[in-house]
Amino acid sequence: MKNKFISCSLPLFAILLLTGCTKKFAGINTNPASYTQANFDPNFLLTSAEVGYTGSSDFSYDTWRANLIYCSPMIQGFSTVLSYWGGDKYKLSASYTAAYWGFSGDGAYYEQLRPIVDIIQTTAGKPERRNLHEIAQIMRALIMERITDLYGDCPYFDAGLGYYSSDFFPKYDKQQDIYNDMLNQVSNAVDSLDPAGDIASGDLIYKGDVDKWKKFGNTLILRLAMRLTKADPATAQAWVQKVIGKTMTSNDDNAFINGDASGGIATINRNSQVLLGDGGQECYYVKWSDTFINWLKANNDPRLGKIAVTNLYPGETSTIQNPAFDSNPADQKGMPNGKDLSGIAGRDISTDPSYTSMPDYSSPHPAMIKRNGPTFILTFGESELLLADAAQRFGIGGDPAQHYHDGVKAAITYLGQYDNAISISDADAETYLINHPYNPADGSNMINTQYWALTNSMLDFYESWSAWRRTGYPDLVPVVYPNNVTNGTIPRRFPYPLAESNTNPVNYKAASDAVPGGDNLMGRVWWDKP
Repeated sequence: MKNKFISCSLPLFAILLLTGCTKKFAGINTNPASYTQANFDPNFLLTSAEVGYTGSSDFSYDTWRANLIYCSPMIQGFSTVLSYWGGDKYKLSASYTAAYWGFSGDGAYYEQLRPIVDIIQTTAGKPERRNLHEIAQIMRALIMERITDLYGDCPYFDAGLGYYSSDFFPKYDKQQDIYNDMLNQVSNAVDSLDPAGDIASGDLIYKGDVDKWKKFGNTLILRLAMRLTKADPATAQAWVQKVIGKTMTSNDDNAFINGDASGGIATINRNSQVLLGDGGQECYYVKWSDTFINWLKANNDPRLGKIAVTNLYPGETSTIQNPAFDSNPADQKGMPNGKDLSGIAGRDISTDPSYTSMPDYSSPHPAMIKRNGPTFILTFGESELLLADAAQRFGIGGDPAQHYHDGVKAAITYLGQYDNAISISDADAETYLINHPYNPADGSNMINTQYWALTNSMLDFYESWSAWRRTGYPDLVPVVYPNNVTNGTIPRRFPYPLAESNTNPVNYKAASDAVPGGDNLMGRVWWDKP
């Protein structure tokens, strides 16, 4: 009897156990480490996009090729004798100018825009993700501003939506339409940010601080608007008017991301990775341009003794910095652009009157190129100088002299955010301004040349080049180099990537055919009016 009870109870127990398991089947049989749209935290995507904005993970090829190889020497911030630095000699390396747009699996569309679009799509209509959603909208405009400034018309409205819309051949939108939409989207995002709402935990720039993102967004609107001063001055003025009094208020609002050396090429400061010679000869052969150094010298600028040093690398094959480098302002010497190592008189750097030795030319101060150092994105100094330009140009937003003062002071004192070793005191900045007061008769030149100096010191040569194309300041003298492809003029845009002719041929051809001046280094984007 006892045995029969046991034998009958076992099937009953198994049935009860199976029934209990079935009720919790999904939870028990779901891998807790797996992610779906339902349980994935989109904050991780924000981190990825922000890091991507500082440079791609493929050995920072977008930074190396677009920001440094092309933009920095074209705008005469840096100079080099390296033959593959096409921007220094107005040569076209199609794969280099295409690097920022990207190839398969890298570049701005893939590493920056795609994760941002994913955030926007997956957080839409979710109040618990409201601030993350709006920060992503601001980031989308920040990312697209740089892409369209480099190339002109480009995929915008449909970009990054292939997964959601199955449109794998996005059309190229007109830059004017892109700018109008970016201005509206950022404005709406700023208005929708909620100080009582969610904190974007994946935000590396402001740690989810909504007040700072509001200032950032309004400052971005200011920059977007001022880009249109020649193409659409009425729109530019209207949008500037909307953000007066709402932009950044001090260097504490500066937007930057610090590199993380422990993460290797995925998280290291991108400019530093290149300029420290991790992948080439840049550490020894890339110098500050004599145009920039001579301007700092002529103005007795306190930044000269902080951002430039000589004798940093003793030899061509050395990547070890000389601890006895020379930061004496009197000893700084910029290298002329458009020189090489050909051995030909007039072209070879060794035949230039300025030449003594390569280490005698000025390199960036080591404090500026630390692997864990900051990549600056947008700063208070830029904001104030843009407001000075708007006040001088349109007569709105206050006194251009005051904005100029505040912008230049910020552009000088912010250097301490790189490292205390290159900080400059408020008193020294004030002394400089006393000796270089704002002159209304030369206002546009003074304001925009200071903007050039600031963005050069930020190593943001993308922005320096865009601002120069808009304003024409400073008045740069083009280099003369044999067989250049621009007829001896400074380049004005990047050609579209040739790969687009295969992957998106119809839309690519229509856009390429429509570029004013041609799809080449001499063509112009819409806002870049003669």
